This record gives sequence, structure tokens and C-alpha cells, in this order.
Amino acid sequence: MSNFAQGRPGGPYRARNGAFLGVCHGLANYFDWPVHVVQLGFCVAAGFTGVWPTAVAYVILALLMKPEPVLPFQNTGEAEFYHSYTSSRGMALQRLKQTMDNLDRRLQRIENIVTTRGYDWDRRFNGSGGK
Repeated sequence: MSNFAQGRPGGPYRARNGAFLGVCHGLANYFDWPVHVVQLGFCVAAGFTGVWPTAVAYVILALLMKPEPVLPFQNTGEAEFYHSYTSSRGMALQRLKQTMDNLDRRLQRIENIVTTRGYDWDRRFNGSGGK
């Protein structure tokens, strides 16, 4: 079943294995059509409308379509992060920095607990002193 029929969010992606910007491959993957049909459609459109209007439409599609993710999404959080990154890299970097700051705070809290003098005495008295 095609991505279009499944109603997946994000729309079509530019394929990474496409010949020129991956637009035809991306549209073919999205609609579950053979790539040659989409390429033939672009060639027929170029024949009927002239090369320049079709070329401009192709470039506009390439600019509007997001690049295909390198790895498939495991959950909606990954999909949301990818779409935020491709839409606004500044916002995605801010989210990544916030996540790293939270992780750093947690690591500092664990480090403070483990390096306190009371932690060492509790460990010795409870018999887990490494004997």
C-alpha cells in the first residue's frame, strides 16, 4: 500500500538514490508507482508545455520536498524531530541543546550523589565494599 493511501504525515520525500535531486523517485515511492512512469510523465509534460515550465516546476518540487530520512522512524517523536529539523534547523538545534542540558544536569546530580562522603560510608557498612 502506498504512503499516500496510508495517509502518512510529512508528504513525499526526495529520494536519496534519485538521479537528479530525487524528485521522480520520491514521488514514485510516495504514490507507489514505477519510477519510469513518473519520469515519463515529466518528459511528456516537458513535451507539451515546453522544457522551461517543467524544469521550473521540477526545481520548485525539489525545493519544497524534504529529503528522505537516512533511517526509518522508530516512533512519532523521531518523526516530529526530523520534520522540525528540516523545517527549522534553529528550532531543532535548540531542542537538541535542551535535551543535552537536561542530560548534563542528571549526570551532575548522579555524580554528586556518588562522590559524597556519606555514599562511601553507606557502601562500606552495607557490605558492598568490593570484597
